[in-house]
Amino acid sequence: MSCDIGLYGLAVMGQNFALNMASHGFKVCVGNRSPAKVELTVNRAKDEGDLPIVGSSDVENFVQQLSKPRKIIILVMAGKPVDDTIAKLSQYLEEGDVIVDGGNEWFHNTLRRSKELEPKGIHFVGMGISGGEEGARNGPSLMPGGPKVAYDMIEPIITKCAAQVNDGPCTAYLGPVGAGNYVKMVHNGIEYGDMQLTGEVYDIMKNVLKMSNDEMAAIFEEWNKTELESYLIEITSKILAKKDDVTNEGYVVDYILDKTGMKGTGRWTIQEAAERSVAAPTMAASLDARYISARKDERVKASTILKGPEMTSAEIPVHKSQLLDDLKSALYAAKVCSYAQGLGIIKACSNDMDWNVNLSECARLWKGGCIIRAAFLQKIQDALARDATLPNLIVDPVIAAELNDRTAAWRRVSVVAIGYGVATPALTGSLNYFDSYRRASLPANLTQAQRDFFGGHTYERTDRDGVFHCAWTPAHHSIGNINERKAGEV
Repeated sequence: MSCDIGLYGLAVMGQNFALNMASHGFKVCVGNRSPAKVELTVNRAKDEGDLPIVGSSDVENFVQQLSKPRKIIILVMAGKPVDDTIAKLSQYLEEGDVIVDGGNEWFHNTLRRSKELEPKGIHFVGMGISGGEEGARNGPSLMPGGPKVAYDMIEPIITKCAAQVNDGPCTAYLGPVGAGNYVKMVHNGIEYGDMQLTGEVYDIMKNVLKMSNDEMAAIFEEWNKTELESYLIEITSKILAKKDDVTNEGYVVDYILDKTGMKGTGRWTIQEAAERSVAAPTMAASLDARYISARKDERVKASTILKGPEMTSAEIPVHKSQLLDDLKSALYAAKVCSYAQGLGIIKACSNDMDWNVNLSECARLWKGGCIIRAAFLQKIQDALARDATLPNLIVDPVIAAELNDRTAAWRRVSVVAIGYGVATPALTGSLNYFDSYRRASLPANLTQAQRDFFGGHTYERTDRDGVFHCAWTPAHHSIGNINERKAGEV
């Protein structure tokens, strides 16, 4: 019983995080359903400097090697495999032990598992881990949520193993059980939006400006030295410049089939946005784009039937340097709006669940290690620290000034894209979000009038308090006591 912590589940992420913990001086016991992965991880530990990792022969042996109170991180596939792993482990655990699920899990499952473990006195923590293989090995962003007593037990380990930025480790206590998984889920939703926005800019560069891969790679490399500095911009430059290593002709990206995969967290984010009544058009557009991309065969057939615009550059003049500047401004503004939407979802759920999630801390722990790390997260962190009661990130004076300065460029990009038939649902989704939120008056008055016309759903007035119903035509009748009437669902 000498190991500081156990890690069960030795796919790539599990192996790398075990090595990360061992690199920081913690003795780690590793376990896996198949013994071969245990042996592989132990051998890797030896090869990487004789790191303090020990293997286990089975679940009971795995648990026996852990010092009390036991601390176990599981990194297995979400869903039933997590339940099965918890069932195997918990039969050997005792009151006060801690299980940490480090996978991408639907937060309702985390809440359920926590309740199921309560009678045994076993603490359960859901902890999002972002950063991919490299982050897991060298320092990820860690997003834990669970009992504070359990967090305090794992805190000395995770604060050392997380990515480190100018103001500390990229981890923090985010709140009760479920909060960590929720923040990671929304992080992934923002990631979907970020990737789609970058893809749309690439599409315009390639199909409107007719730029070569090397030219585009150079632009993204240059942008990564500006306010757009981020992990995704950095890797986009490297991806575009990578020559094909199969045919030795052309570039890898041009051989990749245009069908995007997904693992569910983006879908969950949009489900939650709807559940919490929070607008998330950028992330929703990115999810829709993935759905459409998956219908490759349909799109190929449609391309022979449906026609886009046939125009010359004289009809919508395009000046390369100007459009590139506009794309840079539009991408920045659209990204900020996407982050604002994600933070709005977290805020709404935190209020509903009484989690008290600190949004400024979310921005801080996303500054390093994770996929959405970006230089402008410092501005977001500062804005939320200045005023924790902000109804929306984009009304912070500093953020608002940056968006206002970029709206003309943003609109020019949208006009060019629409004119040339290049789909930009995320870029325009962010712009529409901005335009809707900045307006004191929206056409929702007509929508509400329609609801009252066909369903007697009532409405409020601008000139007096109360709830009203109109007899729109002679066929409309009284709907009785308006104040007792329940609003409709349409």
